[in-house]
Amino acid sequence: MRTLPLGQADVGLLGHRNSYFQDVLDHDGDGPFWQAADHVDKVADITVPASLVGGWYDLFLPNQLRDFQTLRRTAPDTPHRVTIGPWAHWAMAMDGLATREALEWGLALAKGEAPPERAPVRLFVMGEDKWRDFPTWPPPGYEPQRFHLQPGGTLATDLAADSPPDDYHYDPADPTPAVGGVRMWTLQKYGRVNNAKPEARPDVLTYTTPALDKDVEVVGEVSAEIFFRSSLPYADVFVRLCDVDGKGRSTNVCDGLISLTDADETTCATVQLWPTAYRFKRGHRIRVQVSSGAFPRFNRNPGTGEPRATAVTLRAATQQVFHDPEHPSAIVLPVRRAS
Repeated sequence: MRTLPLGQADVGLLGHRNSYFQDVLDHDGDGPFWQAADHVDKVADITVPASLVGGWYDLFLPNQLRDFQTLRRTAPDTPHRVTIGPWAHWAMAMDGLATREALEWGLALAKGEAPPERAPVRLFVMGEDKWRDFPTWPPPGYEPQRFHLQPGGTLATDLAADSPPDDYHYDPADPTPAVGGVRMWTLQKYGRVNNAKPEARPDVLTYTTPALDKDVEVVGEVSAEIFFRSSLPYADVFVRLCDVDGKGRSTNVCDGLISLTDADETTCATVQLWPTAYRFKRGHRIRVQVSSGAFPRFNRNPGTGEPRATAVTLRAATQQVFHDPEHPSAIVLPVRRAS
């Protein structure tokens, strides 16, 4: 993945061109090239019950939950269900559960029998580390709450006071590494891992709440609004949500990245993080990381505006993150309401 130009990486690894790799580099995900393989519009036409199994660190989770919402909306009386565990896409635990789903649920329907009764949504709530059932996705009873970035690396529900922006130096020749998180294969370390090494890097900013005086449960869609400016027009903004335990160990919960093409102007970068179900326990702290990459999960932004496949020049940049009343950078968490 460090090959320059990136379009030669397949030859460097395999000794020959790989058409799929080249197609991914040459065609945007929402471009016309992929339309023949895009079946999103056909989901609403499914009339048989569907059981979806995924993981919080599954590469395909956001689209899978989107499809589940479509199924529930277009066929509310059909017993569709979704099960999300603490897995990557190709996890042995997920395979075992998927098999049980097929045997207990799919075979019953195939025989014309009623499958074992359970709620439409079953989620593994990380942090609590328990399976919980819900009637819908996103579940009811959770409201968006803004946690604002503050000067001095703190995080709070209050707006920040007037303060200068924080800055860091991003160099694509030494890209901020990806640690844990979303993965395709479980041969790579996925999921929740210790974030001490990336958080010690000078190209990673962190913002942390005081110790929580009560549990904070977050279930649903997570997003961030980061007011950002770069010395270059082309930059990425990576945001990661973490849980810091009583011993100071920071583990990742979910994350996301967006690429900007007008980054040399102060811009509100809206980052969609992965959905999650997580309980931050009393005494723990909530942390937000802001950086400009997670390599090689996301290929590095060269900073030049050239296509990623053909870029050969890497330009370092100075990045700024704003937190003041006019630039209220925040992460938005779906927090469970008090009963």
